[in-house]
Formats: sequence, structure tokens, C-alpha cells
Amino acid sequence: MLSSDNKKHKPVLAICYDFDKTLSPDNMQAQGYIQNVYDGDVASFWAECDKLAAESEMDSNLAYMYKMKQEAEGREIFSKSRLMDYGSKVSLFAGVEEWFERIRTYGNENGVTVEHYIISSGLKEMIEGTIPAKAGAFKMIYASSFLYNDRDVAVWPAQVVNYTNKTQFLFRIAKGVLDVNDAGVNSFFAPEDIRIPFRNIVYIGDSDTDIPCMKLVNVNGGHSIGVYSSSTSDKTKVHRMLKENRIKYFAPADYTDGSDIDRLVKAIIDRTAANELLERIHYACKNDCSENA
Repeated sequence: MLSSDNKKHKPVLAICYDFDKTLSPDNMQAQGYIQNVYDGDVASFWAECDKLAAESEMDSNLAYMYKMKQEAEGREIFSKSRLMDYGSKVSLFAGVEEWFERIRTYGNENGVTVEHYIISSGLKEMIEGTIPAKAGAFKMIYASSFLYNDRDVAVWPAQVVNYTNKTQFLFRIAKGVLDVNDAGVNSFFAPEDIRIPFRNIVYIGDSDTDIPCMKLVNVNGGHSIGVYSSSTSDKTKVHRMLKENRIKYFAPADYTDGSDIDRLVKAIIDRTAANELLERIHYACKNDCSENA
């Protein structure tokens, strides 16, 4: 029933990550940038962003992007290279730097191609400055970003990613329509033509802003994972998300070899390899039936 080509075909597993408090212990902007350009404390900065958003009926992410640029005036050049430099100093949870290649290698050894994606409301430029991004860890980084002039200075928002429009990127990943301006994402795809079915998508996040993505993945047979800080061991959010069927699993944000999330994702890879063999047999049977109808 299966051709030799089909037997050699590797299924693709997409692992999608939020960034702040999922891969990093704190908001990326609060790990040097706010402290360097703002006269108040970090909490006051975010409070002013929230106030601006409320008073202006403004998207909260546009508000923080505006505030970042505004506070930089007269203090430093608000450039892409400078934001990437701040990103290079963002701290990561234990094991994150080695995680992406280790999981990709495990997938290859077990018949699954693993691709890593970022879907974040944080800044793309700062994420691009991190060690994993510089090492080519991510297939795509979907995050808020700026438009820059010919002097590398930010002049306008280019992309704004919030908790609801995050879900569009899951559809792009599933269909293989990765360009943010490609309207082909709205085209119909037969189930067998979907590059990465939702059953082969993992979403890893930490909070309520991840719920739309978690829910979408969960209800379509994928794997949603909530992470919590291993330093505080506070499981309040992940317990609630599990009870509300937002996630299937939770684990500490410890990405070291042999950790809970390491074993969990490897188990998902194992399951993907076995399940996709059955799916290929199923579609081969459907094709045979159609050809002989």
C-alpha cells in the first residue's frame, strides 16, 4: 500500500513558542532597555503604557512600542542594531540555548523533522539578537517589529502581534504560507495537502495571552503546554488553564536535558512518528479507493 517514497517521508512537527516568561524569565524590554531610557521603575513604565492604551483606545502593544521610542528620544538612537544589542543581553531559562538543536536532533533520529517558531508580542528585533536566534534556531520569528529608515532608526510600527492575532501564524505554519503578506493563507487546503496538520503542532506558553493559540491547537488535536517558573513553582495559572481545557500538559520552564519538558516533547515526537505512519496508510487507502471507483 505504501510506496518506498512514502516510507522515507518524514512528518514535520512545528514547536511554537511564546517568548517572555516562556523562554525568558521576564519581559525582554525590562532586562536593560527600560532601565536605561526611563526615569521611573519598570512597573511605572508598564503602568504608563496601560494608561496610554486605555485613554487612546490603542492596542496595548502599539502603546508599549510608542512608549519605548518616546523614552529613547534624547537618550540614545532607537535603531534596529541597538535593539538587537539589548536582545543579546536577555536572559534565558536553563537549557534554552541548547534546547532547539537537541530537540531537532532527537526528531531526526526518530523520523520526525522538527521546526521551531516564535510567536510573540515582544519585539522581533530583540529576539533576533538572542543567542538561539543568531544560531539559526528558528524557522520563523513572528513578533512585533518596527519599520526603519535608511539610517537604521525606527520610524513606524511594521508589525503588531497581540494575543488574538497570534492565531493567524498557526494557520500560516500549518499551511506552509509563512510570509506575513501572503494572502494564500486564506486559500482552501485539502487535509492531505496541509504541510503541518494541527495534530503536529505544539504550542508552549505561560499565560492568558497565549490562551487563543493554546485553545486552537488543543481543540484541533495538537499539543499545548503551559510552563511555569521553576524558581517559584507557582502552578496557579497552569492548573487553571488545564481545568479549562486550554492546555494538555504543564511543566516547569526548565529546558535542560532530561527535564520534564524535555521528556514530554520527546514523547510527543515519538507519538508523531507512529501516528503519521498510520495517517499515510489512511491516505494511501483513500487514494486507492478513488482510483478504483
